[in-house]
Amino acid sequence: MSYALNSLQSKRDVDRAVKETIDKVLVLRFGKEDSLECLRIDEILRKTAPLLSRMADIYVVDSQSVPVYTRYFDISITPATLRKTAPLLSRMADIYVVDSQSVPVYTRYFDISITPATVFFFNGQHMKVDYGTADHTKFIGCFKTKQDFIDLVEVIYRGAMQGKLVVTSPIDPAHINKYDLLYMDI
Repeated sequence: MSYALNSLQSKRDVDRAVKETIDKVLVLRFGKEDSLECLRIDEILRKTAPLLSRMADIYVVDSQSVPVYTRYFDISITPATLRKTAPLLSRMADIYVVDSQSVPVYTRYFDISITPATVFFFNGQHMKVDYGTADHTKFIGCFKTKQDFIDLVEVIYRGAMQGKLVVTSPIDPAHINKYDLLYMDI
């Protein structure tokens, strides 16, 4: 888990962050703190947080601590990219790291089965992003570059300021991990 990023340990912490983040993008990275992928995305988040501070709040969430949201967003991959981008995004976003095992309620709610999984909110509203995949509720995996994360937060912020709930991802499709969605093991 990143020492430089805000961490959310319980459902109450996550709920408070969602409700209290106003006029900024809320970035929640769900994952397991000891995962290599989570460490990679956390590094990106850490570096971009100062740059996006006016547009976003970034948090890291342990997916085991809030399983309800993990299931709702179907999250199950890990983070280091988020840590790198946190300084760059500090004007637009607040970034929090949440250990997915510490918030099982959210882990189930967001259907987080692959970590790291990154979920976005704006003024308490869940923001969806069309990545060209079947799942618009979260970004699964690690961002390839800091710039990919910065561009995504900017697009979400600008779209949300215009009242949009779904935006199109600016990330190159080659940089987006592809996963097959299974419904009830079908």
